[in-house]
Amino acid sequence: MAALRTGVLGCAGIARRRVLPSMRQYPGIDLVAVASRDPDKARRTAAEAGCEPVHGYDELLARPDIDAVYVPLPAALHARWVAAALRAGKHVLAEKPLTTDAAATADLLALAGRRGLVLRENVMFVHHSQHRAVGRLVADGAIGEVRAFRAAFAIPRLPDDDIRFDPALGGGALADTGVYPVRAALLLLGHHLQVTGAVLLRDGAGTGVDIGGTALLRTPQGVGAHLTFGLDHAYRSRYEIWGSEGLLTLDRAFTPPADHLPRVRLEREGAVQEIVLPPDDQVLATLADFTEAVRAGAPADPVIQRQADLLDAVRAHASAG
Repeated sequence: MAALRTGVLGCAGIARRRVLPSMRQYPGIDLVAVASRDPDKARRTAAEAGCEPVHGYDELLARPDIDAVYVPLPAALHARWVAAALRAGKHVLAEKPLTTDAAATADLLALAGRRGLVLRENVMFVHHSQHRAVGRLVADGAIGEVRAFRAAFAIPRLPDDDIRFDPALGGGALADTGVYPVRAALLLLGHHLQVTGAVLLRDGAGTGVDIGGTALLRTPQGVGAHLTFGLDHAYRSRYEIWGSEGLLTLDRAFTPPADHLPRVRLEREGAVQEIVLPPDDQVLATLADFTEAVRAGAPADPVIQRQADLLDAVRAHASAG
C-alpha cells in the first residue's frame, strides 16, 4: 500500500526533534512538505526534514498531493487549524492537548466524523509497549486487587519566553504536563474516572499560567488516583499501581528514548523483582497507529473526549477551591 502523503503545519521543537525524523524513517509515511508563516523557518525545517518548504498553512492545506497533516502548533491554535485541515479533506494527527477545552474537542471530533476523516491526538506514550506489559501484570494478579494509583510528570523550568508560559497560546502545566498522568489513569484504570478535587499552582513570576498542580480522581469502584504535574519542578516521569498484595512502579513512563530499556519494579511479599522489558520507539509506534487508522477508516477514539472532559473538570475543581 502506498505511503501516506503527509504535510506539517508548523515548525515546533517537538516536530523538529522527534516527529519529523521519525516520519522520514517510517516507511508508511511520505513526508511531502512543511509549512510555516515564516518562509525562512519553513526552508530551514524542510531542509532538515528532506521535504518541501511551504509559506503559509493555507497553502499547504490546498495542495492535492497531501492526504494528511501533522499539527504541532501551540494548543490555542489547534481548534482553528485542525478544523481547517479537516475541511480541506485531510486526516489529522495533532499535538496534545487537541484543544484547550472539552467543547472545542467535541466539535473537532464531530467534524472529523462528518467528513469521514481520522483525527488523532499525539499522546505518544500510550503506544509504548511497556504499558501493555504493566497492564498484563495487573490483569494476571501480580499485585492483587488494585487499590490506588499515583502518577507524576514534571520538568524543570524553561525560559519565561517559552510558549508553555503564554496563556494566549494555551500554556500552563495542566495542558502541557498534566495530560500525561491524566491519560495514564485513563489507560490503566478505565474511562469512568471522576475528578474529586484539584489544586493548580499559579506562577509567581507573573506569566499568568499554572506551573503545577495536583488532581484527585476516583473510579466507580472507589479506587483513587493521585496525579501530580508541573513546569517548575525537579524532573519526574513515573507511575505506580498499588494493590492488595503488591506494588508496581514504572520510571521513565512518559518520554523514554527509543533505546531505553524499561524496568518495571514489582514489590510483593517482602521481595523486590525488577522486570526488564525490550526497548520500544513510541514515536514510530504512534505513526504506525495513525497510518493504520487512516487505512482502516477508524472512528474517533473516545478517550480523546474523556481526557478533555477530565482536564476541564480539574480546572473547574481548582477554580472552585
